[in-house]
Amino acid sequence: MTVLHSARLRFEPVTDAHYDGMRLLNGDPEVMRYISGQAETPEETRAVIARVKARWETIGYSWWNFIEHDTGELVGAGCIQHLAQDPANPHEIGWRLRPDRWGRGYAIEAAERMARFAFDELEVPLLCAICDTGNLRSARIMEKLGMRFRGEEVWHGRPTLAYEIGRAAWQARQA
Repeated sequence: MTVLHSARLRFEPVTDAHYDGMRLLNGDPEVMRYISGQAETPEETRAVIARVKARWETIGYSWWNFIEHDTGELVGAGCIQHLAQDPANPHEIGWRLRPDRWGRGYAIEAAERMARFAFDELEVPLLCAICDTGNLRSARIMEKLGMRFRGEEVWHGRPTLAYEIGRAAWQARQA
């Protein structure tokens, strides 16, 4: 399983050892406001861990937990996966952070590192990202990542803002 690093974060593939940190993250209604609309229960967090571990074993990538270098704390999570877990869909990049880490540049730092992994290691042709229509902070991260607005689309039964960036556009931004 691939561990990634950025200036301030270590990206660890999700394991059972992350349960307590994931409970704090996914159990926070403010974190989940634009994702599912409600905090996860302990049982839901355990089920998420099991599903994500299975994806790592099957396809070799999925969700990472963001561990802050300075504190060793789990401060967020992010993923590269097929949108709606359907291989017919493009790869999606996504992230979430603890509210006490909002506004510190962690989201763009994490998004850039995961995008680099997707384009350079997995060689995906396209990355997309979606967010709730009210989640303008995430939309701004998508724009900072160089993604272009694709339009409003319904995913997971909810209206979303959809963005995308192709591999060539990503590589041109890195040059």
